Amino acid sequence: MGKAALVTGGSSGIGFAIATMLRDEGFALTLAARTRAKVDAAADALGAHAVAANVANEEDCRRIVDEHRERHGRLDVLVNAAGVGVGGLVDELDTKHIDLQLDVNLRGTILVTAAGLPLLREARGLIVNIASIAGTSPSARLPVYGAAKAGLINFTSSLNRGEEEHGVRATVLSPGFVDTPMTEWAPVPKERMIRPEDCAEVVRALLRLSSYARLPHVVIERVDSTPRAQA
Repeated sequence: MGKAALVTGGSSGIGFAIATMLRDEGFALTLAARTRAKVDAAADALGAHAVAANVANEEDCRRIVDEHRERHGRLDVLVNAAGVGVGGLVDELDTKHIDLQLDVNLRGTILVTAAGLPLLREARGLIVNIASIAGTSPSARLPVYGAAKAGLINFTSSLNRGEEEHGVRATVLSPGFVDTPMTEWAPVPKERMIRPEDCAEVVRALLRLSSYARLPHVVIERVDSTPRAQA
């Protein structure tokens, strides 16, 4: 049986770029995303199994893994790329937007990972969590998003401590602005953002590591290549 991967948030952006790379590397795929039409289209493009699910929902988190198990029977790579951000000062955010960011960016990742761990342990697999550079440095207008991503960074470190005896390794990626639908509001031109494929190439490198090597946290900074005026 060939290797298999599960990607949440796999219908677009970083998740889709990583899924494309995994397909090219020979992995059978399950893609999960909230919108049925989008996840079906992405899965059709990659020859993957599609699951329409919302990781803010506990039952959906378990169902994603259950459907993957029924289709592929094993889990070698889990990519938690589902994410959502709502900008604003903390006192400007509605409680529903606070809950949404915590549920999707942190709680959902924890629940999907917990459901997938038995299969990952069998395969001595790899977990890749997509955080953000906002989780490493403060942003006044992304207080809840940044807090959730910081929690994701800590969660990944805890996973590595807890799963070392099972041979499961976890890496969290913290990129700067990436050219995805989530960053359409950003004050940086899209042509000067990090490419989703850059994140996929980092994951490809993780697949090449020996079983004795681990990268717990990879920060991907955006290079500001704007020409500067000569003095």
